[in-house]
Amino acid sequence: MIPFLLRRVVQSIPTLLLASLLIFFVIQLAPGDFLTPAKLNPNISPEQLAALQRNFGLDRHPIEQYFLWMRNMLFNFDFGLSFSYQQPVLDVMGPRIFNSLCLVLLNLVFFYAIAIPLGVFGAVRQNSLIDKAVNVVLYFLLGFPSFFLALIVIYGLLLLKQKTNIDIPFIGMTSNEFDDYSPLGKIWDVLKHILIPALVLAVSDAAGTTRVIRGQMLEVMRADYIRTARAKGVTERTAIWKHTFRNAILPIVAGIGGLLPAAVSGAGFMEVVFAYPGITPMILDALNAQDLYLIAGFTVITTVLLVVGNALSDILLAVVDPRIKVG
Repeated sequence: MIPFLLRRVVQSIPTLLLASLLIFFVIQLAPGDFLTPAKLNPNISPEQLAALQRNFGLDRHPIEQYFLWMRNMLFNFDFGLSFSYQQPVLDVMGPRIFNSLCLVLLNLVFFYAIAIPLGVFGAVRQNSLIDKAVNVVLYFLLGFPSFFLALIVIYGLLLLKQKTNIDIPFIGMTSNEFDDYSPLGKIWDVLKHILIPALVLAVSDAAGTTRVIRGQMLEVMRADYIRTARAKGVTERTAIWKHTFRNAILPIVAGIGGLLPAAVSGAGFMEVVFAYPGITPMILDALNAQDLYLIAGFTVITTVLLVVGNALSDILLAVVDPRIKVG
């Protein structure tokens, strides 16, 4: 196990360096920089612009900027200063990453609670009326944009509030009275606000995974060792969950490596639609403002988490399937 982890660490070094190089210099290729709006403002003097360039390090050559950034990141764990927020990158990203984690973790609970039972049921009760009805809904969701589904849900909640006076919070992360609540009240307030976005995202994302689990289950159920287990008197529940499901989820386990960066990256445009203060709105604003160090720092963090997640998924595959050896 230790040689495997050490080998993964060594293999990840070129990946991290290449990712940091690409993101740093791709941003530099965009026309202008963070100070372009200031340069177009006639009220800002050239002396002020020169001072701003020195403060942000934009007066140096891009290669020099990159090596200084890498040195500070590797030796001081300093990802630079955000141009827009005038704060260290980690201080800016920390609260947003925490907010996105709250939403994504609840989404994962709903996601697997929907995808696994429906996938197993579709395989066990193949071509039944319920299976066909679920397949129709899943095919519909596969081609339906999640953000548009979110807009429909928002419209339905607004109609519900108008006709029944039932107010289900779904915009933002907290209420206006959040500071007055007790600790448990604050947790409950956050849960109420993230419930609808997490559920909508889980329903949208579970469509494809449900189809994968159903197909894998059907393939494994036809295997000789499953028929042999049933012939030996193994109960149907054991045959399905212990023998069939354990082998059918191998592709799902292999994809767990993407969960770590996905959790930090947030819920994508779902955060924008629900005005949620997660990482996605912040990154979109950073891209628009060409906030170099904020974008580069976030990319490096997600790349590191992707490498760690892939190593964890390989270890979990060896745990689920004894035939796989991690050496």
